[in-house]
Amino acid sequence: MFSQYFGHYLLNEGLLTRTQLIDALDAQKTVHVKFGVLAVDEGFLTPEQVEEIHEKQKQVDKRFGEIAVDFGYLTNEQVESMLSVQKQNHLLLAQALVDKGYMSIESFSKALDQYKKGYSLSDEKFEAIKRGDIDELVKLILKNKDEAKVEKYSKYLSLFAKNMIRFIDDQVFFADDSKKGQDDVWLVHQEVVGEAPLFTGISADKSAFLYIASAYAEEELTEMDELAEASISEFLNLHNGIYLVNMSNEGVELNMRPQSVLQNGQVEGEHFVVTVHTTKGPFQLILSDRPESISVTSASQQVRVTP
Repeated sequence: MFSQYFGHYLLNEGLLTRTQLIDALDAQKTVHVKFGVLAVDEGFLTPEQVEEIHEKQKQVDKRFGEIAVDFGYLTNEQVESMLSVQKQNHLLLAQALVDKGYMSIESFSKALDQYKKGYSLSDEKFEAIKRGDIDELVKLILKNKDEAKVEKYSKYLSLFAKNMIRFIDDQVFFADDSKKGQDDVWLVHQEVVGEAPLFTGISADKSAFLYIASAYAEEELTEMDELAEASISEFLNLHNGIYLVNMSNEGVELNMRPQSVLQNGQVEGEHFVVTVHTTKGPFQLILSDRPESISVTSASQQVRVTP
């Protein structure tokens, strides 16, 4: 995940063109190996066991290796050995950029150092971020936000990033963005109720909506039909369900209301927006810890989310 953030840092600093960045990110995908593939290749797991672990990840917020150990399929030593085989993501980007002739290794290293200084990162935090520590990356996104909001949303955003990587797209990254979405959008939203209520929504144009729906359904969907709506709704519901489990483990009991899908849906009221970039385009994740203030508008019809 770090390579996407750092790649866009290079773009914003004028060190790469957008075409060069897209080309390099595409190139590094060819050498990116997922943990399950590694485990099968090493002879540690069968494809059936990998699928079983993937299904379990739809219920709990745990890494692939952790679940494999819980099931007794892998030992901690085997997990560690495979983790050591996986290359650091930022090095994959570096290699792709050097191979393409877009940057030298010296200029890449210099840019890394400037990135570290620009964000005032300690050595420990910088190493964690380079390893793809999602919690630390989310903190960077929210560093200029109110501390109370950071505390409120960081857990949700970290989990959302993990679930996007697990179920939709392993090349996603977030950007702090409060701009309103386009007019022609589809909005999926769901309210979390209880001790820490939360409005949650995904706002996407047709292309991004169908990409998420297709990835989750594991089949190509080309029309905005009931199957597409059900697929992306179920992804949001699954994510929120895992979030509720995590919060319950912390002693906070929550429930979910049914999801709703609207064409040309707009969210009004006090809310926080993060733009989520995927390989097929961006969409917006919308959150509010004051769901009672939120109204969802579709065309001329306005619906109050909380009675």
